[in-house]
Amino acid sequence: MSPDLIKQCGDDVPSHVTTYQEAIREALREEMVHDESVFLLGEDIGTHGGAFGVTRTLFDEFGPERVRNTPISENTIAGAATGAALVGMRPVAEIMFVDFSGLAMDQIANQAAKLRLMTGGQCSVPWVIRMPQGGGAGKSTAAQHSQSLEVWYAHIPGLKVVLPSTPYDAKGLMKAAIRDDNPVIFLEPQFLYSFQGSIPDHDYVILLRTCDV
Repeated sequence: MSPDLIKQCGDDVPSHVTTYQEAIREALREEMVHDESVFLLGEDIGTHGGAFGVTRTLFDEFGPERVRNTPISENTIAGAATGAALVGMRPVAEIMFVDFSGLAMDQIANQAAKLRLMTGGQCSVPWVIRMPQGGGAGKSTAAQHSQSLEVWYAHIPGLKVVLPSTPYDAKGLMKAAIRDDNPVIFLEPQFLYSFQGSIPDHDYVILLRTCDV
């Protein structure tokens, strides 16, 4: 059943209500169960669960080898993800706030985004970098933690950029991003984390080439 049909089915499709934050966690967990090459890395993503608790409980289930805490070094996080992807892993990295991703721009824009093109398709970099962005909804994340930088990344050849607006989209697009063989920037508006919505109980993905406007 296509994602578009699921959206139209309403009560006919078994579903449950969850938050945007929890929908992302569900996607991460399901893909980690499905594919042992999927692992997480980032600052404080272990027992703390990341800056907004998205990865909470995953450390307890999968352990430190697959939920890896990193130093406070965005360039290192992106570089480690790129290296791991080049040898067959599917890393999902978290940069705590999109504002700090500029520190990793060489690894993101000049390395990961370009390697498939530079090698004529001989190399793939199947990583996802998750980044909370924006502010609002009573969140006091201050001037250096509140920017929305999707336009930066949309102008970099070789990257795919995802910006979900609902729990349904967040889960389906995250699963598609992890399965994609190209680097994907996955942006998460901070004010949406607590928003609730209905998502299907069964497995589904939303193709990255689709969008809602």
